Amino acid sequence: MEGGNPMLKNRQKAGGTRRGFVILGGIVGAMLLLNYTATAPSDESTRPASTRYEQRTPSRDGIGKIYMGREISHVMGHLAAGWLERPEREREEMPNRLIEMLKLKEGDVVADIGVGTGYIARRISPKIGKTGIVYGVEIQQEMLNILAEKMAEEGITNIKGILGTITDPKLPPNSVDLAIMVDVYHEFSHPYEMMQNICRGLKIGGRVAFVEYRLEDDNVPIKRLHKMSELQVIKEATPHPLSWVETLDGLPWQHVIIFEKVATQ
Repeated sequence: MEGGNPMLKNRQKAGGTRRGFVILGGIVGAMLLLNYTATAPSDESTRPASTRYEQRTPSRDGIGKIYMGREISHVMGHLAAGWLERPEREREEMPNRLIEMLKLKEGDVVADIGVGTGYIARRISPKIGKTGIVYGVEIQQEMLNILAEKMAEEGITNIKGILGTITDPKLPPNSVDLAIMVDVYHEFSHPYEMMQNICRGLKIGGRVAFVEYRLEDDNVPIKRLHKMSELQVIKEATPHPLSWVETLDGLPWQHVIIFEKVATQ
């Protein structure tokens, strides 16, 4: 599930810097974000499941299923697994910098949702040490087979593959310190149900990190449905027991939007 080779669009150089507009847009966006998190409704949990999603004629890159105004994109199949290991990814996504931004520690329990070939999980592994564990969640057994092969090649023992479903990652309840989704969430065919069950797997105070290509930046050369805005991510997290913590923009193309699970009454 992680990433996807149909994401890239034709790369064209954009003229002009528009730096002043970016700064102004960032200030306005921050104000809107604060207002939204303070006033956004959270009634999605009370809606009948049959009315939670809309169905329209699919666009070229989507499935025609609409959630909170966003069309869900196609899922990347296991036959494109090589895309996840492309050398250019080091430059385009700077995964090692991402791992540092997550502030992991020895003994952490991490759920890599849409683990794919383990590109991110294998970098998390040494940070959490022998006492930590990475649950590598996939809905495709073929991806888990590739993950197991790569773990064996590198002698990694603290990554455990889990075969989830399109609605449930099958995480042990109240066990996870960090759930991370790298270029994955926009592909969930049942985003509400998946997030509901991810939250069940989180400890109170556990974090969720959405790593998504920035929709706000026209210079990110990724197709529209494979990008998400900060505001849209926060909108879709709102029905769940999650509190926005911070948004980190230190990566070339992606932002890292972090939430914390809060106690529910």
